[in-house]
Amino acid sequence: MVDVLESIDAAALRRWAYRCVDSLTARCDEIDALNVFPIPDSDTGTNLMFTFRAAVESMRAAGPTADARAIGRALAVGAVAGARGNSGVIVSQLLRAVAEASADGPLDTVSVQAMLRRAKVLVAGAVSVPVEGTMLTVLAAADREASAHDANVGLATLVVDIAEATARAVDSTTDQLAELREAGVVDAGALGLSVIIDALVEVVIGRTPPRRRYRRPHEHERRTVGDASNVSSDCDGAPEPGYATGRPLGYEVVYVVHGQNDAGAAELRRALADIGDSVVVAGDGSGAWSAHVHTADPGGAVELGIAAGDVRGVRISCFGFAEPAGAVSPEAHDGAELSVGRDILALVAGDGAADLYVQEGATVVRCDEAIESSVLHRAIVGMKHREVLVLPNGALSAQELVAVGAAARADGKDVVMLPCSAMVQGLAALAVHDAARAAVDDAFTMSEAAAGTRWGSLRIAQERSLTWVGTCEPGDCIGLAGQEVVIVAARPLDAGCRLLDQLLATGGEMVTVLVGAQASEDFGDRLAEYVAGAHPGVDVVVYTGGQPGDLVQFGVE
Repeated sequence: MVDVLESIDAAALRRWAYRCVDSLTARCDEIDALNVFPIPDSDTGTNLMFTFRAAVESMRAAGPTADARAIGRALAVGAVAGARGNSGVIVSQLLRAVAEASADGPLDTVSVQAMLRRAKVLVAGAVSVPVEGTMLTVLAAADREASAHDANVGLATLVVDIAEATARAVDSTTDQLAELREAGVVDAGALGLSVIIDALVEVVIGRTPPRRRYRRPHEHERRTVGDASNVSSDCDGAPEPGYATGRPLGYEVVYVVHGQNDAGAAELRRALADIGDSVVVAGDGSGAWSAHVHTADPGGAVELGIAAGDVRGVRISCFGFAEPAGAVSPEAHDGAELSVGRDILALVAGDGAADLYVQEGATVVRCDEAIESSVLHRAIVGMKHREVLVLPNGALSAQELVAVGAAARADGKDVVMLPCSAMVQGLAALAVHDAARAAVDDAFTMSEAAAGTRWGSLRIAQERSLTWVGTCEPGDCIGLAGQEVVIVAARPLDAGCRLLDQLLATGGEMVTVLVGAQASEDFGDRLAEYVAGAHPGVDVVVYTGGQPGDLVQFGVE
């Protein structure tokens, strides 16, 4: 028999986060099939699932001994950084409220009430245009139910009553929004939020509340207001043929902006609202903000983010066009049928690096010299498969990648630009590539591997310039951690050893050394010897990359 919890400590928070991932995964197809608002793109369940996966990965990184405060904080940071879609950004604010409520320790009745009250405020502030009949409505219902209870009520009673109020609010969404009423469905994001609350009930009382399953009705089943025919015990989840409208849907743009305050985030929210809709800008409480917008100008959306701060993790999805009833989606491109499967396309400099990528199954586009974005576009369009995962490896700017992605999607390709800023990050991503996985799972896993690889490089200064660590003269060796100059030294070996010390200062199990064309023949081996002596237990792999420009690239995993 499972004991009923009187408070939610660190262990219970962990169980809740894992249970949310499991429950959202189990009901992902059901939630996706209900997705008609704000865009009928059938991805709300997928977005919520991946957002919670990102939160859980952040929680794991906090370590097994983390207390409730650290776990809550990690969940919020991970959710904001990995938020997918409108729903993911919104639910990240629920986790931010969890973080704030757990700052003083385990959650009890009073702190759960405060958490929901705070979540409602955060979400209302993040969403540019609140709409009735969505996640916001259901969150408000949960807050009302929590506030109606006396502070002395038991935690179990509180969370059960909140979950029941949430479930009732989900059922009511159909009649609160015209798009939902027309389709005969409940709001997909609202259902996802109910699943998350039910997961909390299971952690507290040891069992999941029994819930109905939903499906999208076929045309002859469409209901009138007040009829419950959209509710079913099964979940076929099949989107209704002929429901599409024939209108252009544009692009969904999501990214994270670092180094901004509340006022700056509000300004970004207003600016994004000028070029699109479904705008959400939500923070993690420490200067990182996840921005979401539906727009016909994805490049402009990214540029607004760049103007606001340090932009990372840009993701752009093309909604394309919702075809009229009976229309057939083109399955051919340039007269040739596209094969089922997935291509990996990488921008690579150097003969040795190109060989490494080819051995790992990637198609290589050489960028030893500056490359035009049109070259990448042509390469994507020329790939055999419809799905193409691109490893840019820092060869093109964010704006150029946005433009290439948009053009390739217009040409019938399902393209994803993975967040790889260097070839060593691309190699880390390739190492976990699995063609047997679904494309979204593969892209997520590869992105996580790339993001988890700290990288640096050594270069020879060509001119005198001022850096954060002092002035460098022509011929000096500069060491960069990511894009920031952190080392200036007269000798490359000294710069390399000092840069390795910095990259390994926060830990690491393996260093990849990709040696460039200008480095001496034994340069990689001498760096490996240094790591063996100064950082015992860290494995080192040295490859001859042959890339111009960088004497060496380091990747730390």
